[in-house]
Amino acid sequence: MKKKLGEATIIFISVVKWSVIAAIAGILVGVVVTFFLKIISWSLHLTTRFPHYYIFLPVAFFISSILTKYISPEAEGHGTEKVIEAVHKYSGKIKANVIPVKLFTTVLTIAFGGSVGKEGPSGQIGGGVTSLISDLLKLDDTDRRKLVICGISAGFASVFGTPIAGAIFGVEVLFVGGILYEVLLPSIISSIMAYYVSYTLGVTHICFNIEFASSFNIILVIKIIIGGILFGLVSFLLIELMELAKYISSKIKIWSPLKGFIGGSVLIVLTIVFSSRYLRLGLDTINDALTGKDIVWYAFIIKMIFTAITLNFGGSGGVITPIFFIGASSGAIFANLLQVDNVKLAAIGFVSVLAGATNTPIASCILAIELFGIEIASYAALSTIVSFYITGHRSIYPSQILKIRKSESVYVKDGEEVSKVKMEIKPRRKSLTNFILKIGNRIGNRIYKCSK
Repeated sequence: MKKKLGEATIIFISVVKWSVIAAIAGILVGVVVTFFLKIISWSLHLTTRFPHYYIFLPVAFFISSILTKYISPEAEGHGTEKVIEAVHKYSGKIKANVIPVKLFTTVLTIAFGGSVGKEGPSGQIGGGVTSLISDLLKLDDTDRRKLVICGISAGFASVFGTPIAGAIFGVEVLFVGGILYEVLLPSIISSIMAYYVSYTLGVTHICFNIEFASSFNIILVIKIIIGGILFGLVSFLLIELMELAKYISSKIKIWSPLKGFIGGSVLIVLTIVFSSRYLRLGLDTINDALTGKDIVWYAFIIKMIFTAITLNFGGSGGVITPIFFIGASSGAIFANLLQVDNVKLAAIGFVSVLAGATNTPIASCILAIELFGIEIASYAALSTIVSFYITGHRSIYPSQILKIRKSESVYVKDGEEVSKVKMEIKPRRKSLTNFILKIGNRIGNRIYKCSK
């Protein structure tokens, strides 16, 4: 009996302790992230006065590269990846100078047209704030790691305007196929506090009420599953383009700020050829897709290219807002192919590409419910999970740790970073996969013999 009472007492103290710490952390992160979002809004308003604001992109990327190279290398690229790396490799330790450098370089990048988002930097800033709090409270590595994850969740919740999805995203994005349940309670508390602080301080969040059929429709279900496959392929393409841009950048052996100048110059040319709609956050196109307006068929591909160049050639920011653009615009295009209402499939695509690219199907499904209403739940669940599987053992965040195999016929070693995973195709002898592969090999051999 004494042991049971002791256990209950310890858990009670832990719950109270983390509720208080998480609430304070959420309030502080909410204030800092709100400040960050207000500066972005002000900078966009200022630079939009000039029709050709994007001509300063080379200079913006040049300055951003100098700051990240010489002051805070951790602020380079997209923020979520860096904070995942910090959690896994450094027990959540994030240098204090990351906060101002990430804030300034992201504002600079977005203001002059870089194709990035604000969610990733908000998560990194949230992680930086809570890492600083950990230093002040002299927390050990285990508690620091837990508090930094709360900071990530709080940062996302402040921007998304979705406290539950923000909390789940923060604990799900660290692993492929795993959730840190021990951090779930403090993450939810910090997310709720950060959301209400940002809301109280005047941050506006998007919300759409999209009606789905309340009765069961097997044809629509099949189409949504096909849509999930397509969104998984879109996620796959985005990840590969990001890797390609990173590879090309690594092969250009020049001073990194000059790479930024080159990247900005390339974006100017692409903007002249296509449109300025692919610059910055792309919120107008997202809104168009979610309200049924026409979207050009190649919009999501061009946005991928703009984003890959920005994040690998000097720009600083996040990748989630571009993912929303890519998901919503591809959904609007695929709607014509599948004969589904384009607004509905744009909403499904909005969250499904997020699930596929970031390996966060649960957070993405909850995000759909918080943004678009409860009626989307079953359809979003189907599409996000299918997209998650189709993407395979890869991620837009290479530092994610692999926890599961997405197919029993594909051997991968769990516990490794996604970027280091080596795959082997090992279909089971009596599996459907093995049967299909054998049929494919026979057909291929016959075609080869006939061609001789």
